[in-house]
Amino acid sequence: MKIKKGDKIRVTAGKDKGREGVVEKAYIKSGKILVQGVNLYKRHLKKNDQQPQGGIIDVPRPIAISKVALICPKCGKAARVGYKLEKDKKYRICKKCDSKI
Repeated sequence: MKIKKGDKIRVTAGKDKGREGVVEKAYIKSGKILVQGVNLYKRHLKKNDQQPQGGIIDVPRPIAISKVALICPKCGKAARVGYKLEKDKKYRICKKCDSKI
């Protein structure tokens, strides 16, 4: 998976197109990531001890990895991710500025 926890991303498709955020969790098998403030859905809650009023809350859902692009920390642009091998180590690189991520 080319995007990991802690990476800054920009959504490229869907209802949240253009939004940015930081990856909180990566679901490798399903190819999805969880980003705070992106892909929010409403959830209706009954009254309980934590929420005596009940009500409607926003719940973030995982978004497909194909709908996001990594923002390069050096050039600050949304770019594709590539790999390079140096001395038996594998590094992720930005395809735009060719810097290590």
